[in-house]
Amino acid sequence: VGGQRFQDGKRNFLGKSSDIARRDRGISRGGLRLEVRSWANLLPPEVCSLLNPAAIYANNEISLRDVEVYGFDYDYTLAQYADALHPEIFTAARDILIEHYKYPEGIRKYDYNPSFAIRGLHYDIQKSLLMKIDAFHYVQLGTAYRGLQPVPDEEVIDLYGGTQHIPLYQMSGFYGKGPSIKQFMDIFSLPEMALLSCVVDHFLGHGLEFDQAHLYKDVTDAIRDVHVKGLMYQWIERDMEKYILRGDETFAVLSRLVAHGKQLFLITNSPFSFVDKGMRHMVGPDWRQLFDVVIVQADKPSFFTDRRKPFRKLDEKGSLQWDRITRLEKGKIYRQGNLFDFLRLTEWRGPRVLYFGDHLYSDLADLMLRHGWRTGAIIPELEREIRIINTEQYMHSLTWQQALTGLLERMQTYQDAESRQVLAAWMKERQELRCITKALFNAQFGSIFRTFHNPTYFSRRLVRFSDLYMASLSCLLNYRVDFTFYPRRTPLQHEAPLWMDQLCTGCMKTPFLGDMAHIR
Repeated sequence: VGGQRFQDGKRNFLGKSSDIARRDRGISRGGLRLEVRSWANLLPPEVCSLLNPAAIYANNEISLRDVEVYGFDYDYTLAQYADALHPEIFTAARDILIEHYKYPEGIRKYDYNPSFAIRGLHYDIQKSLLMKIDAFHYVQLGTAYRGLQPVPDEEVIDLYGGTQHIPLYQMSGFYGKGPSIKQFMDIFSLPEMALLSCVVDHFLGHGLEFDQAHLYKDVTDAIRDVHVKGLMYQWIERDMEKYILRGDETFAVLSRLVAHGKQLFLITNSPFSFVDKGMRHMVGPDWRQLFDVVIVQADKPSFFTDRRKPFRKLDEKGSLQWDRITRLEKGKIYRQGNLFDFLRLTEWRGPRVLYFGDHLYSDLADLMLRHGWRTGAIIPELEREIRIINTEQYMHSLTWQQALTGLLERMQTYQDAESRQVLAAWMKERQELRCITKALFNAQFGSIFRTFHNPTYFSRRLVRFSDLYMASLSCLLNYRVDFTFYPRRTPLQHEAPLWMDQLCTGCMKTPFLGDMAHIR
C-alpha cells in the first residue's frame, strides 16, 4: 500500500496516495508538498509479536508475595468449557420456546451462529436493539442490530432523541440490569444473545406483532430452564473430554499453590454433584484436600451482600445436614451461606486474598469495592484478540488510522477548497480503516475491549473490578508465586507519551512511530 508525506518545514505527514495523487507525481500547495512513501517501514522489527496471549495483564499493582489465600469460581474459571457447549444451549432453549412457550415452529430453522455476538453487549428491551456501548455511554455506530439485521446509524440516533448517548438512568445497574437495558456479561450469554436475535428476526420477518418485554423474558426464561433443569450439567458430565478444557493445567495451578503454602477456597453457584464430577476429572478423587473451604450453590452475587442465608453442611452423598455451622472445615462441603459469615469464620480479609472469576459483576465487583479483596478476571476471549492484535494486518491498519487521525487534527487549519477535499478523503479513508479493523475481531460488533477508539463499557468494568486479567487460570504457571505485577503507565491525554518505553515493554497502545511522533 502506498502513502504520501506532506513536508512542511521539518514536519512530515502521511496520506494515502491512491485517493489524492498519482504515484508518479507530487502536488504542491502553499509550501506543502505530497510525495509517495511506503508505510510498511513505519513498523519496527518484531512489533507484531510483542503481546503474549498467555500473559497476565495488570490494572493495579499487586505482589503475589503478599497473597496468602486464593479463591476461585468454578465455571469458566477452574473449569474452562469448549465452545461446542454453546450450540447445545441454544438448541435446547430454542426447543423449549417452541414446545413449552408455544412459539412459532418456524423458529426451529435457526441454528446457532458462533460468529454473531460478543460478550459485553447491551440489549434495549423496548427497542429490541442489541448494541455495543463504549465507556462513555455512546453507542458505537454500525454495531446496533434488531434481530439479525443491522439498524442504520440514522435510525439509532433518532431512537435515542437525536444522539448516540444512552443516559445513565437507562443504563445497566450495578449488576448489569437496568430498568430497560441489560448488559450481557458472562460467557453463557452468547447463546442467549444469539437466540434472542433469531426470535426477533423471525417475528419481524413474518410481520408478527409481539410485546418486546414478553419476548425478552421468555427467551431469558428458556435459557434459564436449560440451567435449572440440569441439561447443561448432563451434557458436560456425559463427555468431559469434549467439553472441559485445560484440566491438567488447572491441577498444576492448584498443586503449585498448595506446595508453596497457600490456602485455597472455592465459591461457586453450581451444585456439588456437578462440581465433584468435574474436579475429579481434572484433579482426581482427592481434589477436596487441596481446598481449605468449598462452598457450592452460593447464589452469587447475593452471597456477597445478603447476611440472612446461613451455611448448610452437605454429607458425602450431597444431602443437607441440620447442625449449626460454627467453623468451616477442610474437606467438607458447604452450601449457600454469605460472605459476612465466611469472613467471620475464616478471618480471610483484605488484600491478602486474591479471588478469580469470569463474571465481572457476580464474581468480582463486590469483593473489590466493598471488601478490599484482590481480584483476577478470567477472559477467555483475550487469547484470540491478542493473536489478532499481533497480526501485521491489524498493526498496519491501526498505525495508518492513527497517522490519519494526527493528519486530520494538524491539517484542519487549511480551509481552501483543495485542502478540504483532501481532508474529506482522509476522513473517508479513516472510517474505512476503522471498519476493516473492527471486522478483524467480529464482523458485527468488533472487539469486546474497544469501540473504534474508546474502551468499551465492558473494558471500563474490567478495569474497575479486576486487579489482574488473563485468558485462563493456567497463565499463572508462567509466573513465580512471589511475582509482582506492575501496570504500564499509559499516558493521559495531557501527558507526553513514552512511545519507545511502550514498545519495549510490549504495551504499545497507539503506535505513533519515528517521524510520526510529532503529530500528537
